[in-house]
Amino acid sequence: MKFEESLSRLEEIVKNLEEGEISLEESLPLFEEGIKLLTKLKDYLSSAETKIEKLIKDSEGKFKTSGYRELSKGLEEESRQ
Repeated sequence: MKFEESLSRLEEIVKNLEEGEISLEESLPLFEEGIKLLTKLKDYLSSAETKIEKLIKDSEGKFKTSGYRELSKGLEEESRQ
């Protein structure tokens, strides 16, 4: 399953669980599936972060890893505003 498909399925599971209209017997397998998807998505994002860090270069053409964290921090700050 691709990242986008996994994320979409996780969102669907969360919506179903939050609505509270399904039984406990139905909720438990959904919760378990959601946890597995969340773990898979986190692993994928962590891997993507590592790849991005490897691709970022400084002005001298040397690779640097701090740039991604700074970019990520900037995006987090933007989303809070």
